[in-house]
Amino acid sequence: MRTDTLFYQLFNAFHSLLFELIERPISEAEGYEFSSVEVKEKAFRFDGIFIPKAKDKPIYLIEVQFQQKEDFYWEYLSEIYLYLNQSRPEQDWKAIAIFARRSYEPEPRSHVQEMLNCQRILRVYLEDLVDRETDSFAINIIQLILSTESQAVTMARRLGDKIEQENDPEIQEQVLELIETVLVYKFPKLNRQEIEAMFTYSDLKQTRVYQEAREEGEQRGEQRGLQLGEQRGLIKGQATMLLRLLNRKFGQISPSLRGKVNKLSAKQLENLAEALFDLETIADLSDWLKTKGKAN
Repeated sequence: MRTDTLFYQLFNAFHSLLFELIERPISEAEGYEFSSVEVKEKAFRFDGIFIPKAKDKPIYLIEVQFQQKEDFYWEYLSEIYLYLNQSRPEQDWKAIAIFARRSYEPEPRSHVQEMLNCQRILRVYLEDLVDRETDSFAINIIQLILSTESQAVTMARRLGDKIEQENDPEIQEQVLELIETVLVYKFPKLNRQEIEAMFTYSDLKQTRVYQEAREEGEQRGEQRGLQLGEQRGLIKGQATMLLRLLNRKFGQISPSLRGKVNKLSAKQLENLAEALFDLETIADLSDWLKTKGKAN
């Protein structure tokens, strides 16, 4: 499962997550702004950067790795120094390498080991969080990401029950959308209705995707028109969710591309969701829509 965009969402929703992972006080998250920064020359892109407003706090340069990659540190160091050369920041910096499992980390060479020894590069292994008891919704989402398919449905329902106790509607919505997104990645062959069926009815009623589908359906009038509208509303909900992910990956996409995505059928939207993490640039998205997004 490709996870760059998902972790962008997690860090964007929960600024404290990075500091939980590197076991620093959550209070240190105050005063940071999070963004995804592309290093221009070779189109390297960090999975995220925490940039402090104050000069006495370090910049955190984040990379998340969910598969084995022997040249990981070579590329990571290239990203870091290209970014430093372009940005010339006044603050100090630290690199945070987040591995799903220890086995995904390549053997550090001597120059990398020196940076590890002086804690210029910090490592986090997400597998250490699998069995942790926690009240953190962000850590719960990571546990869901690392779960097996057989575990995921039960974990998602349990987390859905837990979020019902949350008093902040914005956090409720963020967590429910993240749960939906993880399940979409884990079960790409399931349609939206089957994904939604994994939630309790009260959870589902709160999700933006369901509400948009409902509103679309209610505008149709007669029973037959209502059913058609409900179906179109679900498609609109899929398109809305995909557009949100595309904006987070590429920045605000153009009205022209947005219009093309909104015209896709349910099947084409599912195909685009599966292809999403193989698309590296806006040009790739445009080519996909031209070749595979045409009306059947």
